[in-house]
This record gives sequence, structure tokens and C-alpha cells, in this order.
Amino acid sequence: MDISIIVPIGGIVALLFATYLFFTVRKQSSGNEKMRELSGAIREGAMAFLKSEYKVLVVFVAVVAGLLFVASFIEETMHWGLSLAFVIGAIFSAVAGNIGMRMATMANARTAEGTKKSLSKGLTIAFSSGAVMGMCVVGLGVLGVFGLYTLFNSVLLVGYAEKTMMTTNILFGFGFGASSIALFARVGGGIYTKSADVGADLVGKVEAGIPEDDPRNPAVIADQVGDNVGDVAGMGADLFESYVDSIIATMALAAVAGGVAAATYGDNAIILPLVIAGMGIFASIIGTMVVLLGGGKNVYGALRNSLFISTALTAVFAGIATWFILDGEMNPFYAMVAGLIAGIVIGLSTEYFTSEKRKPAQGIAEASRTGPATVIIQGMTTGMLSTVIPVIAVVIAMIVAYEFANFYGVAISAVGMLSILGVSLATDCYGPVADNAQGIAEMAGMGSEVRERTEQLDAVGNTTAAMGKGFAIGSAAITSLALIFTYMIAADILLLPAGKTLELSLGNPYVVSGVFIGAMLPFVFTALTMGAVGRAAYAMVEEVRYQFKKFDLLKSDKNKPDYARCVKISTNRALKEMMLPSLLAVVSPVIVGLILGPEGLGGLLVGSIASGFLLAVYLANAGGAWDNAKKYVESGNLGGKGSEAHKATVIGDTVGDPCKDTSGPSLNILIKLMSIVSLVFLPLIIAFSV
Repeated sequence: MDISIIVPIGGIVALLFATYLFFTVRKQSSGNEKMRELSGAIREGAMAFLKSEYKVLVVFVAVVAGLLFVASFIEETMHWGLSLAFVIGAIFSAVAGNIGMRMATMANARTAEGTKKSLSKGLTIAFSSGAVMGMCVVGLGVLGVFGLYTLFNSVLLVGYAEKTMMTTNILFGFGFGASSIALFARVGGGIYTKSADVGADLVGKVEAGIPEDDPRNPAVIADQVGDNVGDVAGMGADLFESYVDSIIATMALAAVAGGVAAATYGDNAIILPLVIAGMGIFASIIGTMVVLLGGGKNVYGALRNSLFISTALTAVFAGIATWFILDGEMNPFYAMVAGLIAGIVIGLSTEYFTSEKRKPAQGIAEASRTGPATVIIQGMTTGMLSTVIPVIAVVIAMIVAYEFANFYGVAISAVGMLSILGVSLATDCYGPVADNAQGIAEMAGMGSEVRERTEQLDAVGNTTAAMGKGFAIGSAAITSLALIFTYMIAADILLLPAGKTLELSLGNPYVVSGVFIGAMLPFVFTALTMGAVGRAAYAMVEEVRYQFKKFDLLKSDKNKPDYARCVKISTNRALKEMMLPSLLAVVSPVIVGLILGPEGLGGLLVGSIASGFLLAVYLANAGGAWDNAKKYVESGNLGGKGSEAHKATVIGDTVGDPCKDTSGPSLNILIKLMSIVSLVFLPLIIAFSV
């Protein structure tokens, strides 16, 4: 039996399981009329944003697909299939995000209603909605890559070695499409959610002194919408592209010119990463059932156990598959396990530095005794120190993987890290649903018992969301390393007819220039995205102040806030502000490559991953720690809500919001997208530089 059949079976099973969970959640009660009204407003705002965003993305996809098609006539090594794969990758990424958004906005009121029965019921509904997103991402991912590989392997009328290499190159178009949608979704969603969140917090909690999610705050619905736009659609698209890029990079390294991996392990090395991903789907489904059938009151324990069980099962399943496919050669399996372990280590490290139950976040809260300035300083310190463990974990995983299976091992370690994506993404997307449920419980006046239960779900959601961001950033780093190694080998092959090789030497001024430019770009990107949030938040603050005054919302219950105006402001600002930073990632590699050549472009990729990875971890963890320091105070410590310590931590949280939800998560897409763009346009760059 051809074991590769596991790949499409796994993809189809994932989508069927997602369908089952969708209908299971949909049949749950969505509560009373007020709850349905609030949930409907959140859903309407979220879908309105996606519809507006897709109008922009359709134009972008059409233009880039056209350019890729034209380029196939200019440079013979760029097949027309690149443009088709690009469009399919963009569509699949958008579909995954859209499904996740619809599911999350349907589940929020049902989660709140479920907590009336028990905490376990609320957990089951929220986690099921996240699992729909996770299963759709992995199902569409493996089906897309496997389908395109099978299609072009059948239709290309060339020799086997050339056909295999050309087919895997075409797959980079699929990754390019997925990465492009991911960056727009992450940047646009991040700007949307944080402009609403910052505006709601600064005017509502700091100036007016009203509780979070108070229905009198005009920005509260926009804030709830933003949780879904950024942390569901954005995160889903982000990890979809990491998932497919890691698989494609591994296949390409096995295929290029017969590749070292293919020479060592046989031609089955090309299909192995897809099989491992397929095995990971089955392990993730079992891990998901651990939460759904487990019950109990230990929410965090259930979620963590599902991750650990999925990890262990993936290792077992992948070990069996590797032994069978590679005729007993297990070195690639050991490399994969290195990535799998690194992913868990990075997730646990992120939890330690961001959880309100740990010393770093509590230390930030203690700093609030002397005001917001010391809160900011302590948060920056925590974020900087938090880079140590993720960097060491990635370095060790890379070296171990390389020692076992060369560059192919590094790439397959990224596949290992992402093989449990079905359950890890479910754990992450659970967070926004729990957050929305808590907001609905507050706004609908569901009583103290329900609010306490939804707060428990939300508190765990904050930790899992932080772990998810750490996992996404870590996987981006090791995926980018795999893509860089692929770039090096592909450049050598393309330069061979001219009698040249790629020389990434520190003695080459073009390489060093590229390194400096690459190291600069994440800082420019961060400045653009942070500035965008600041400008959008300013508009939101002015609108909330205006409505408080016009409708006398704080003193009279006769008038209702105009939630739609705030949703419209966030939508328009996000769409306007996302263009420049998103285009930066696409245009920069092409310009640098044309001016500095393939060596300078190689330096750019090295510099961007070095600074981008560190900056992403720093921003995400500092922001998460500021957020949970505030929650630590709100739980009754250091004077509790309304105290001076609370006001100081709210300011810290406000500063951290764009760090953890806009700039930090977007950086991991930046470094991957620049790598994939470099690979796609490398033939043209070499043609113009040789």
C-alpha cells in the first residue's frame, strides 16, 4: 500500500471532524434575546470587516497572479503554475480564516449560555469552536499541497528529476499566496483590534472609571469584534502559511537536483513531510477529544494535557511512518522530534513569562506601586529576558536537526513543530471565544456566578493565547531557517549554468549590506504598525469621548451608544493603515535582490530573521506580561480594581496591546513572507544580475 494515501485521508478526516464540531456547537442554545443581539452585532461587525478586507485582497491577488504569469514567459524556470498555485494558496488561507471567524462569532453567546450549566460545558463549546479552525487549517493545508504536487507531477512532460524540482518550485507559489493573505489579515486585524481595545480602555477604564465591557462604552462591540478579527482570522492565516511553508520547504530540499536528502533516503523523502503532517492530524483529533470528553474544572490542565498527548502521539505515529517510508532510516525522525520538543519548550517559556500566576507578570504588577513608568520599565525588562529560552530552543533544535539530517533535517524539524497545529490552534482560538463570552455575560447581566465562570475561561484563554503567539513566532523562525537553506541551494543550482555559486561570506560587502538592511526592516515594520495603531486609536478615543458627551451615556440610561460608528472607524482605519507595512514585505526582497544581487538578498534574509525573531518574541511577551499584570491586580491584589496600582497596570496593558496583538505576531509573517518572495522571484533576480 502507498502510505502517502494517509495525506488526503487525513485532510478529509480533519474537514469532516470540523464539520461535526460545527453542527455540535450550532445546536447549543445561544441564550436570551439580549445575548443573541450582542452576538449578532459582533458577528455583523466581524464579517463586515472581512468583506471590506477581501475587496482589497482580491485586487492584490489578481495583480500578483498576473505578474507571476507574465514572468513565466520572461524566465523559463518560472512555470505558469506558480500563478495558479498562488491563487489557490490565497483562497485556501482566506477560507480557513473566514470559517474560523464565523465559528468563533457563533460560539461566543453559546459559550456564555453553556457556563450557566457548568464550567465544563462552557469549555467544551469554546474549545470546539477553536478546533473547527484548527482542523480546517490543517485539512486545507495538506489537501492543497498534496493536490498541487500530485497534479503537476502528472501533467509536466519532463524527466523525473526535473519534474520533481519544478513541481516543488511551483508549490512555493501556494506558500506565497498563503503568506500574502496571512500578512494582510494579521496586520489589518491587529490594527483593527488594538485601535478598538486601546480606545475603549483609555476612555472607558482610565478616564471614565467604568468596568471593562460596560455596555455604555461605544467601543465595546468594536473591541469584541477585534478579538475575532485579530486572534482568530489573523492567527489562523498566520499558522496556515507556517504550516504549508514548512512542508513545502522540506519537500523542495529533498527534490532540488535530486537533493542530498533524496540521495540519502530515497525519493520518498519528498513525500515524508506530508505524511508526518497527516499523522499529526490524527494525533490532534485524539488530543481534541481529551478536552471534549474530559470534563472537570481544571480548564488549563485539560488544554495542556491535550497538547502533551497530541505531541506524544505525533512522535509515535511519525516514527512508525518514517521507519516504513525510509526503510528503517530514522535520522529524519530524530530531527523532527527536535522541532517538536522545541515547540513545547517555547510554549512553556511563553507561559512562564506572561502568566499572572508566575513571577515575571507579578513583578510588573508590584512595580505599579510606584506608577506607570516603572510598570513600563519592568515590562520591557521581562520582554527582553524572555527572548533567551526561545532563541536557545531554536538554536539547539536547528543544530540537532542538522547533525541528524543536514538542511533537510532543519526543514523537517519545522514540520515536527507544526505537526500538532490542529490542537495547538484550537487551544489558541479558544481564547477570543472565551473573551467574547465573558464580555457578553457582563453586558447581558447574566449574574455573578456566570461572570465568574466566564472569567475563569477568559483567564486561561489569555495564557493559551500568549502560548499560541510564542508557538507561532518560534515556528516562524525555524520555518524561515528552512526557507533560507532552500534559497541557498536553489540559488546555487540557478547560478550553475553561469559557472557561479552563491557566496554568503562576511567578506562580501553585498552580503553585509543585505544583513544590515534585513536587520533594519523589522524595526521599520514595527514602527509602521505601531504608528498605525496609535493613529487609529486616537480616532477611536475622540469618538468615544464624543459619544459620552453627546448621549450623556455615563449619567443617563435613556440613550444608547452608537456601536456601529466605532466598528466603522476601526474597519476603515485598519484597511487604510495595513497597506504600507504589508507591501514592505513583498517589495523589499525584490528591490534588494535586483540591486545587491542574490548574495545581498541572502544577507537580507539572514538579517531579517535574526532581528525579526528577537523583536517578535520581545514584543509579544512584554505585551502579554503587561496584560496579565493588570489581571493580577484586578483579581484583588495590590488594591484591586480602581486602585492606583490598577490604573498604572491599565496604562501598561494599553502600551502592550499593539505589541502583543499587532506588531509582534505580524513580524513572524514578515520574515516568512520575505523568504518565500525571495524564492519565488529568485530566477528573475539571478537572470538580471548574472
